Parts: sequence; structure tokens; C-alpha cells
Amino acid sequence: MYTAAGLLAEEANNPLLPHTYELVVGIFSFAVVVLVVGKMLVPRIQKTLEERTEAIEGGLKQAEVSQKEAQATLEQYRSQLAEARKEAGRLREKAREEGAQIVAEMREQAQAEARRITESAQAQIEAERQQALTRLRAEVGALSVELAGKVVGESLEDEARQRRVVDRFLEELEGRTRAGEQVS
Repeated sequence: MYTAAGLLAEEANNPLLPHTYELVVGIFSFAVVVLVVGKMLVPRIQKTLEERTEAIEGGLKQAEVSQKEAQATLEQYRSQLAEARKEAGRLREKAREEGAQIVAEMREQAQAEARRITESAQAQIEAERQQALTRLRAEVGALSVELAGKVVGESLEDEARQRRVVDRFLEELEGRTRAGEQVS
């Protein structure tokens, strides 16, 4: 069995239990290390950690600000793009309207030019018709005077008489032509 003296003897020889002076020196050394670390290193470590925390938080805040700016810029670009699309659509519509207006104006000009050419041609035809009628009257008059002179047997040299005979003949001829047209 174990007695108190035996336990003390065993304790003195026990390699797992330190000696008292080693225990005091170890506690004193540990206290010095804790004080040095607590007074010198802990504040530096905390300062460094705070700086890193602030840097990280600042970076996060800067990233949020940058992200908000990027989002605002994106929205601005989108609105500008939408506005540009609206403007392009408006310009296309305006170009279509102007094109239609130009086509209408050109069509109107072409129709006016066609009317002018037609009227000019009709006026020219009427002038040529009147000229042909005048020449025809003169020729018919000369022929009728000559024929009447041969039929009557007297000379119709008198110009006033000639004119009366020719005018009467032409009136009778025109009256017959009109009567023939009305019958048809």
C-alpha cells in the first residue's frame, strides 16, 4: 500500500510532475510572455486587423458605389438606346412620308406636264385645222368661181361678187354637211 512517505518519495521521482522552482519560473515566464504579447503585439495585431477590416469594408462600399454607378450608366445607355431607336423610327417614318410626298408631287407634275402637252397639241391641231379650212375655202372658192363662170357663162371677175357667191356656196355646203351628220 501506499503511504504518505511513499507517495512523497514517488512524487519526487515522478518525471511527469515538475519541481516547484520550475513551476514558479514557468509561471513567471508565461506571465512575462503574456504581458509582452498583450501590451505590444495584441494592439498591433488589432490595429492591422482593423485596417484590413476598414480596407475590406471600404472596398465593399466602393464596389457597391461602382456597381450602382455601373447600373445607372447601364440604365442611361438603355434609355439612350431606346431614344435612338425611337428617333430612328421617327426618321424612317419621316423619310417614308417625304418619299410619298415627293412621289405625289412628281405624279402631279407629270400630270400637269401631260395636260400642258395635250392642250398644246390640241391647240396646234386646231390651228392647223383652221389653216387647212382657210386654204380649203380659198381653193373651193376659186374652183367654184371658175365653175360658176363656166356654168353661167359670164365672167365673175368682180371680187365682191366672187366673195358673195363663194360664201353662199360654202354656207349651203356646210348646211348639207350638218344635216347629214344629224341624220347619222
